Amino acid sequence: MILCPMPRTVLVVDDDPHIRQLLVFALGKAGLDTLEAADGEAGLALVQRHDPSLVVLDINMPRMDGLEVCRRVRADSDVPILFLSSRDDEIDRVLGIELGADDYVVKPFSPREVVARVMAILRRTAARPPAVEDGRGLEHGRLRLDLEGWRALWNGTEVVLTVTEFLILRLLASMPARVFSRDAIIDRLHGPGFAITDRTIDSHIRNLRHKFAGVGGADLIETRPGIGYRLGTCTAP
Repeated sequence: MILCPMPRTVLVVDDDPHIRQLLVFALGKAGLDTLEAADGEAGLALVQRHDPSLVVLDINMPRMDGLEVCRRVRADSDVPILFLSSRDDEIDRVLGIELGADDYVVKPFSPREVVARVMAILRRTAARPPAVEDGRGLEHGRLRLDLEGWRALWNGTEVVLTVTEFLILRLLASMPARVFSRDAIIDRLHGPGFAITDRTIDSHIRNLRHKFAGVGGADLIETRPGIGYRLGTCTAP
């Protein structure tokens, strides 16, 4: 018996009906099911009701803008989000990534580009199953975190970490498909406004990579240039 892949549904949230029509058509041609919403409140309701595979989300919308929608979605969901914006504003891009967006496209755009980015995100997230949590630990590939004992193990071998290194790794492992900016890591560990530099986070990441490389964990953490870090596949022997 041939098993068909699970259907993937993309929610398009944009107040411009022409853009929604273009994207729904292009995504449908790519074999994806679609839902659409004309404002942020309706989009948020559809996320909660249908649990889509990915959300294409405009930033500038009436009633509730895309940043607020993203903020509320991220309170209880790790669904991938691709932001659309009518302006190439670095502040919007950075804030979107801070809130948990997976990618960012500036209008005007080619529908083919949006579809390509959507498919890339879906492939990436499908290849990264959620870390398994049993109440006491997190497992992802060869990595295991003993949350009660504050221990990190690679393929059964313990790797001694500092408290901060363990907290960073626990954060990345809790959402292995998500990219965390340096500021987002700082905020999660210490709260907004804590006085610590990006270079400090980079130093902790280097230390984690060095320690796990010593036991074979060369693919522990991936870098997304200009954005931040996410957990690697954790499958190295």
